[in-house]
Amino acid sequence: MDIEVRIETWPLANPFRITGRTYTEIELVVAVIRDGEHEGKGEAAGVDYLGETPTSIAAEIEAVRPAFAVGMDRTRLQSLLPIGGARNALDCALWDLEGARSRRPAWLDAGVTRPKPCLTTWTIGADAPDLVGERALAFADARAIKLKLTGDGLDAERVRAVRAARPDVWLGVDGNRGFTLAGLEQLMPILVEAGVALVEQPLPVDRDAELGTFASPIPLAADESVQGLASLATLSDGFSVINIKLDKCGGLTEALAMVHAARARGMGVMVGNMLGTSLAMAPAFIVGQFCDVVDLDGPVLLRRDRVPGAHYGNGMIWCPDDLWGGARTGAPVAFHA
Repeated sequence: MDIEVRIETWPLANPFRITGRTYTEIELVVAVIRDGEHEGKGEAAGVDYLGETPTSIAAEIEAVRPAFAVGMDRTRLQSLLPIGGARNALDCALWDLEGARSRRPAWLDAGVTRPKPCLTTWTIGADAPDLVGERALAFADARAIKLKLTGDGLDAERVRAVRAARPDVWLGVDGNRGFTLAGLEQLMPILVEAGVALVEQPLPVDRDAELGTFASPIPLAADESVQGLASLATLSDGFSVINIKLDKCGGLTEALAMVHAARARGMGVMVGNMLGTSLAMAPAFIVGQFCDVVDLDGPVLLRRDRVPGAHYGNGMIWCPDDLWGGARTGAPVAFHA
């Protein structure tokens, strides 16, 4: 096998603000694995809050190139690299390569009988309340919205602005570790009043234990607090939902294992993304077939996307077989929004 690695820059349609950072563009790593006749592709953004960068991800991939020269499969890859962006890019590329060889779509080997379009959230950054309301209106196609919060004193107005603009949508909020427990308790009545259905990662990871004694009226989802499969064992009892992201857990292989482990614990499951093109959404879309909440709007936030790309319509996402996954039969299942 031969590996090609490249770093790409993709501009965002609008600046995107979360706790502690504003994005205007994203850098992504694309890994292409070839065995001569066939090839597979995978994309990774990495986990920036853990120090991953496109350069470090590319270096990790380059370091394992000799192992691929003598052959590689997804099982061996799990022990070759730790969880993170490098393993994600290579794992997804191997899934794609396997599908190209067998002409079987990846979703079939993942245990999906027949994939269905998924309702996806459309994400709004933590901007000024008036701008947040404008963005909610601009996302006219959205049927579910996720709003970023920061704990900066403007969150109540942000939530009210989105709900006033879009009284019809499912609404979730994401604190990105920006709250204290006291701040969360103070904001909670406003969230309940606005019909918020999910609160994601409100506290810093090292404060999660405090959630164990907090009787939240809204389900709490772990994001930064749950990375790979092993982190489920130490997760605070305050969380009833986990947000699986392929960049965090190291690819589709571990993501599917996390779905089954979370269900065995009686937890809800969400799939998200670290921003990316449709090449990253396609394997996550397979995970979405098993999830309660799907947050795969990365390409919606970009100025442009790959071609072919994911289809968005009526608030739904659909990833055709000719995008990723190896089948490439020329006759993908049609998308009906």
